[in-house]
Order: sequence, then structure tokens, then C-alpha cells
Amino acid sequence: MTNLLIKAFIKNAKDTKNEKVRAAYATFASVTGIFCNLLLFAGKLVIGLLTASVAIIADAFNNVTDAGGALVTLLGFRLAGKPVDKEHPLGHGRFEYISGFIVDVIILFVGAELLISSVERIFSPAPVRADALTLIVLGVAIFIKLWLFFFYRKMGKTISSSALSSAALDSISDCVATSLVLFTAICAKYSLFAGFPLDGIVGVLVACFILFTGFKAAKETIDLLLGSPPDPTFVREIHEFVKGYKEVLGIHDVMVHDYGPGRKIVSFHAEIPSNQNINYAHEVIDKIERDMFEHFRCIVTIHLDPLETGNEKVQAMRCFAERCATAIDPSFSIHDFRMTQGEKNTNLIFDLLVPADCKMPLEQAVKAVAEKIKSENENCFAVIRGEHPYV
Repeated sequence: MTNLLIKAFIKNAKDTKNEKVRAAYATFASVTGIFCNLLLFAGKLVIGLLTASVAIIADAFNNVTDAGGALVTLLGFRLAGKPVDKEHPLGHGRFEYISGFIVDVIILFVGAELLISSVERIFSPAPVRADALTLIVLGVAIFIKLWLFFFYRKMGKTISSSALSSAALDSISDCVATSLVLFTAICAKYSLFAGFPLDGIVGVLVACFILFTGFKAAKETIDLLLGSPPDPTFVREIHEFVKGYKEVLGIHDVMVHDYGPGRKIVSFHAEIPSNQNINYAHEVIDKIERDMFEHFRCIVTIHLDPLETGNEKVQAMRCFAERCATAIDPSFSIHDFRMTQGEKNTNLIFDLLVPADCKMPLEQAVKAVAEKIKSENENCFAVIRGEHPYV
């Protein structure tokens, strides 16, 4: 059904790298979410008031926050689509993340309010009335939310949107929450658990679902704003793409700056044989930057690193330095290796890459590798710059 709706309402739907097409996806998904959630809110609120069920009312307000969230997401996409200007030369893409964070705060606020109301209902229970209409409305609500889960998930994956993926997660959480409310209504209709504050307890569970969803989504959004690691698949694709150019021996120091969906800036160091003509090497680097822009739709900046390939002694010393580094920790690696040789002493100059989750502090790792090199060859002095990876 989602594929049929996409074909009906979105032009050039397959061209998801086009910002206008991406905006059309976001607009359609948001408007659909607003309509469905307002419909659910109205139905549940009426039923909740008629049955005096705090659990149903809590679930209703959960839906109205979802509608508000979809509205904020829509505004966020619209603002994110604004062109670059003098004050924002990298565009406004992070508005999408900011709008997502606003939605997360709203969800947390509503969840906290409903938790307080539900706890009060536990200590001051009131009779709940339920009929066949109540059960039908809640059953339909579960079906709609389940459909919204698949709908949001499909749309989110298609345009790589964290906001729509979060909406999908929220929808499946709502399915569980509404199922609990339906269980409460069934118990009320058939007088099960009489005298037990089931309505208030289920209200607490629904509120907890809302709070859990809000906290999880907020963490993901904050990570995006602070700068989270790029998708490992994207990094692998970069490495595989550059392998297609025979002039490049390898790449390192890959960095990915995310300024919103479809607005990535990538930089890395490309190793080129040192005997390569500098003008030709520059042409190759320029071509890779242009080709990557066409393929990945991101801005790419490449730093050229000359690598000495014809000097066997330099290669042997590089291997020696690598062995010393991995002897300290197998996860260590080196790059940007150079060597200067005097009459007796040899300087080995390189960068040491230490994983961010390594328990050994960076300064200690650098010192340990330098001492290892010195202990293995007293005529070698290591000049090391330690760094953590950015991917």
C-alpha cells in the first residue's frame, strides 16, 4: 500500500538524492502522520471521557503528541530545505535534527504528566466503563498504528531520515501501549480484576512507554547534533570507491561532517607514490573529488600524501614500526610514515592511530610505541603524532 501511495503522490519518487523529491517524501509522510494521529486522538479522547478511563485518555494524548511531532518534523524539513545564505554557507540541514529534538522534549513532557495522573489514579481508583464500541475503536487504533510503523519505516529508509525512523519506532511503541489499554478495556467490560487499580497501572505503563521512546529518540537526536560517527557502510563505500583509482595506494584520516541529511562533507588523505608527477597526481585527486560528488552527492576534500614505494630500506623500517606498534596493541596502526637518516641515527616519523575505545591514554600509547622502537633498535628515534579515528 505504501508503494502505491508513493507512486500516486510523489513525482520522480526514485530520484531520492534530489532535495525536492526528498522534501516531497517528508511532507507526504508528515501530513499522513498528522491526519492519522489526530483521528486517533479524537476517537480515543471521546471514548476515554465516556468510560472515565485514565489509560485511554493517556493513550489519546500520546497520539496528539505524535501529531504535534509530525507537524514539527514537517516544519523542520521545510526549514532544512532552505538554500544556503551568507550566515549559513553549509545550508540549514540540521534544522531537521533540531525539530526532532523539539518533538522529543514534547514527548518527554507529556509522558511525565501522564505518569503523574496515572499514579494518582492508582491511589484514588475510579470505576471504568467499557462497551463494544470502545473495544472496536482501540482495535482499529492498533491496526492504524501498525500500518504507520511500516509506512514511516519505508519512508525513513527511502530518504535516510532519522526523524521518520524515530516516528516508526514511536508507532510500534504505541501499538504495545494501546494493546495494554485494550486489555484494560476488556477487563472493565467483563468485570475482571474488580477492585484492582488496573486502569491506573496500565496508565503508568503507557506513560513509561512514552518516556522510554522520548529518551531514546532524544539521545539519538543529540548524538546527531553533537557529531556521531558516520554509518560504517558509508565509510566502507568510500574506501571501495577510491580503490577504483590505480594511482591511489590507500587512504586514511577519513572524516565525515554531517550538516543534515544529504549535506555531508568528506575529507581524507590519499597516498600517492612519491615519484608520481605532482601535476598528474593533482589531476587524479581533482577527478576523484568530482566523481565522488556525483556518486555520493557530498563535498569531498582530499589531502595528498606522498608515499615512498621504491626505497626498500624505507619500506623495511615502516614494517618495523608497524610491528612495534601492534606489539603494544594489535588494534594500533600507523600512516604518513617518513624516515630521515643521519650517520648513526635514524628518525622514524609517523602518525599512530589509536582506537577511541582503547583503554590506554593517547599520550601513554605514543610513549609506549616510541620506547618499543628504541628498545628494538637503539639507533632509531620515533617522532610520533598520536590521534583517534573520526569514523
